[in-house]
Amino acid sequence: MTTITEKLTFENYLAYNDGTDTQYELVDGELVPMSLGTGKHGNIIRFLVRQFEDTIAQSGQSWVALPSLVGIRSPRGRRWDTSRIPDVTVLPLVQWEAMENREAVIDFNEPPPLLVVEVVSPSTQADDYRSKRSEYGLLEIPEYWIVDAIAEKLTIGLLDHEFYDLTEFQGKALVQSSVFPTLKLTAAQILAGNL
Repeated sequence: MTTITEKLTFENYLAYNDGTDTQYELVDGELVPMSLGTGKHGNIIRFLVRQFEDTIAQSGQSWVALPSLVGIRSPRGRRWDTSRIPDVTVLPLVQWEAMENREAVIDFNEPPPLLVVEVVSPSTQADDYRSKRSEYGLLEIPEYWIVDAIAEKLTIGLLDHEFYDLTEFQGKALVQSSVFPTLKLTAAQILAGNL
């Protein structure tokens, strides 16, 4: 016997409530529950948000760094809708404030975030390196970080014509970010989730 799962539109997804606290991404019209990561996964996210917020404050930029609080509607090139929720999203403060009375999702007609970060889990590895990389490139997000504690590397993608040029950082290599050029962190510090 085959079970058929009903596909959701983007509007259905925004209105969806199953009565639990489960957070979902929408992938080709299907709800994909986001499982809790390990403590290390959470430490990396928390560490990056703090470092980004400190760097933003020092630079005087009117930006904000948010942990898993913003969805990004994604073009997958298929019939059904997709909406991703990055582990960290950096965007202008005015854009975040504009979401105060609506769902916190960046739609196609809105400017993309400045930077997104995905922290790799065994269950998200293929999506983080392939699907999301392609989707975020098409959305013209200027910078995409893939933090992979499993492979002990940080990959930073800089956008060039809807495609990311990737640079890998490991160990004591100082990361180089175009969005945060004054950030002074090594790959090892980020992968450890602390200084």
